[in-house]
Amino acid sequence: MADPVAVLALGIETAVGWPAWLYARVGHPVGAIARMIAACETRWNRPAAWRRAAGVATMLLVIAVTIAVALTAEWAVRALGFGWMGVAVLAWPGLAQRSLYDHVRPVAIALTQGDVPAARRAVAMIVGRDTASLDEPGVARAAIESLAESFCDGVAAPLFWLLVGGLPGLWAYKAINTADSLIGHREERWRQFGWAAARIDDVANLAPARIGATLLCIAGGGGWRVMWRDARRHASPNAGWTEAAMAGALRLRLAGPIAYDGVVADKPWIGDGRAAAEARDIRRALRLYVRACGLLWIVAGVVAWRS
Repeated sequence: MADPVAVLALGIETAVGWPAWLYARVGHPVGAIARMIAACETRWNRPAAWRRAAGVATMLLVIAVTIAVALTAEWAVRALGFGWMGVAVLAWPGLAQRSLYDHVRPVAIALTQGDVPAARRAVAMIVGRDTASLDEPGVARAAIESLAESFCDGVAAPLFWLLVGGLPGLWAYKAINTADSLIGHREERWRQFGWAAARIDDVANLAPARIGATLLCIAGGGGWRVMWRDARRHASPNAGWTEAAMAGALRLRLAGPIAYDGVVADKPWIGDGRAAAEARDIRRALRLYVRACGLLWIVAGVVAWRS
């Protein structure tokens, strides 16, 4: 049996998440990665014919530095005698199952209390779309969509790369995903410079997104037809899988027209159920999410036992 690093890391994150007091004192490792990406973007993303090459160089540098730091940190904790348990502690911040739950739940609580403005403020913490004019169904859909997409980015994919590549694999993925969030956009400023970040993130999420979607359908006892039919309606080659699986399992319609920075994007609907999502649907989605996370625990345990 291999060291159950992933299982212990999941256990620590489930128990404590990433506490606010710890964030206030030391921040989060992803913040250091973000600062490195921002420094490269400020220095190299300038009007020139080599913007795309500069973006490729940025990704190579960020991934290389992140892997080097992870390897050094792992060597240090093992040299100090902490062994695989020390490695699990280093992996803990890269997983976000408890943190994601704790960010989505307040949206359901606010809607249950009839406080739509508070629900809008809560959902604005986890989505990039305009939230000021969202009605109750719009807020609920936004929360559920974010939960579905982040199940891949925040839980399934980091765990996948931890199991495949160990601590360096986990943190390399976090660097790639952070870069995609910061610079992997289609706006003029980032289109060329962020091209590599977006493409590498697509590749890194290729398998985890489909695994995550499968687990959501298993946990929800259905949703397969919608997943296969609607996954490709999303602009992302990966995010649509978990979103379609969630929509199918909950019998809801997700996505649809969305406003970003005052501009409405006429996105297609995913799913064929109710579009008028409610607070109770967020709670249903959270229960489904918890069951899917439980399946990931089983996968991590089986991999450790068989290795």
